Amino acid sequence: MISPRQVFLMALCCALAVSPIYYHQPLLPQIASTFAVPSARGSLIATLTQLGYAMGLLLFVPLADGVQPRKLATRAIIANAVALLACAAAPSFFALALCSFLVGMTSISAQIIIPSVSGMATPETRGHVVGSLLGGLSSGVLLARTLSGIVGALWGWRSIFVIASAIDIGLLLVIRELPLSNALAAIRYRELMHSLAGLVRKEQLLRLSATMGFLVFAAFSALWATLAVLLARAPYHYGPATIGAFGLIGLVGLSVSPRLGAIVDRVGARHVATAGALTVAIAFAFVAAGARSLTWLIVGMVLLDLGNRASFIANQARIYALRPEARSRLNTVFMVSYFLGGAVGAALGGAGALHAAWLGLAAIGALLSLAAVVVNTLAYARSSSAVADGHA
Repeated sequence: MISPRQVFLMALCCALAVSPIYYHQPLLPQIASTFAVPSARGSLIATLTQLGYAMGLLLFVPLADGVQPRKLATRAIIANAVALLACAAAPSFFALALCSFLVGMTSISAQIIIPSVSGMATPETRGHVVGSLLGGLSSGVLLARTLSGIVGALWGWRSIFVIASAIDIGLLLVIRELPLSNALAAIRYRELMHSLAGLVRKEQLLRLSATMGFLVFAAFSALWATLAVLLARAPYHYGPATIGAFGLIGLVGLSVSPRLGAIVDRVGARHVATAGALTVAIAFAFVAAGARSLTWLIVGMVLLDLGNRASFIANQARIYALRPEARSRLNTVFMVSYFLGGAVGAALGGAGALHAAWLGLAAIGALLSLAAVVVNTLAYARSSSAVADGHA
């Protein structure tokens, strides 16, 4: 049993722990200028951070099924603080890229906390608890983009990494409130890793949710990895503080997250996941007009956030219902796929923006999200056909 106070503190931990993988996004033009590299090349920082996060999820988060989550999260936070300081002191673009990968790899505490705390909640309160933790996660993303834009404008991009490292030190005090888990499995690391492949092989819904997560978050990351570069150009010429303020657009999606969870419970994850991916595709039609209209760009970004959030909640709901005893490993498979998609999307978005600016970015995002719609639709069509054949 976990108390409301502990849920609040763990939601705070999730917010602060996930922030480091987003601090760089409004600052990419500033970073590129410091190291005299093309602005479009700055998206490499976003790609490597997402890739590092995916690797951290794959290599370390499964340990939470066999090691006390509090101990594992504490070690990750300490390593993250060191990696952030290394980013602040990076002498070259290559060094910053490498350190950004390490920041991503060690920013995994939230994904250790969420399955652990959800397992401590009662069945009656689990949905509310998970919603609170995911709300904290989303708040951290908003905080990161907005705060880093302001700090970067005032004191330069290196300063946000120093501040983030100090935040990690404070986080070490809060993580002590994470209750000890009584549901640890007596399983070795090699067996844990081998079991991930078994889960992927046996659970069709896990494969489907992971694939959809990959595609939708790839589309989402394509925009956020290139937004700062495009907004720094004509006709906008925005600085990091203004670019960071675009992160506040996510407040709309954050405010409706609890309702999205209720909709999943009422109409089913399949329909919400499809609707979310389709909303993302529609969003990029508005993003394409971003070169001419700030209003249409903002509309597109609101739809993008809502669609990504709906798809994420629906797909995660599907996997959490599969095997309670393997919740951390199920979450690992899903989130690794999710952030691998983010890394691929960041790279593709950067390429699209380099060759065709807003239109190129929009084309990449629309194709990725429409692919997610097709994947989900075909999967359920095959499933329905198999059931019909079985009753024939």
